[in-house]
Amino acid sequence: MGALFSTFGIDWHLLVAQTANFLILAALLTWLLYKPVLKMVREREQVIARGVEEAEEASRKLAAADTEAGNRVGGAEKKAEEIVKSARAEATREKAALIKEAEARAAKVERDAEARAAEEAARARAGSEREIARLAILAAEKVLQKKS
Repeated sequence: MGALFSTFGIDWHLLVAQTANFLILAALLTWLLYKPVLKMVREREQVIARGVEEAEEASRKLAAADTEAGNRVGGAEKKAEEIVKSARAEATREKAALIKEAEARAAKVERDAEARAAEEAARARAGSEREIARLAILAAEKVLQKKS
């Protein structure tokens, strides 16, 4: 084998030294660089995986919150609709009561006005009757004075 190395111009002492240097350098790089970098990459993968899991959980919670908000909004809209419907019904009842009360007041005012008009007409008749009676007495006196 020595003849083969010398034919190609390879110094086997130098080859052994370079192989030893390479193995030492590979061991040092593995120990000082490769393992810490690999450990850092694994930790980073774990952090990223945890971040992805947390993002998925947040997405699920957001979807649940959106669903809950939709349900609450729907319930609030339904309740508001019921309140408006109830208010309209109450307003209709109140309107009917006010109309009925106004009609009753109008009927009372009408009856009072008719009663006053009848009373005024009776007074006017009574006054007219007195005036006619007074004029009749005066006319009778004149007639009697002419005869006497």
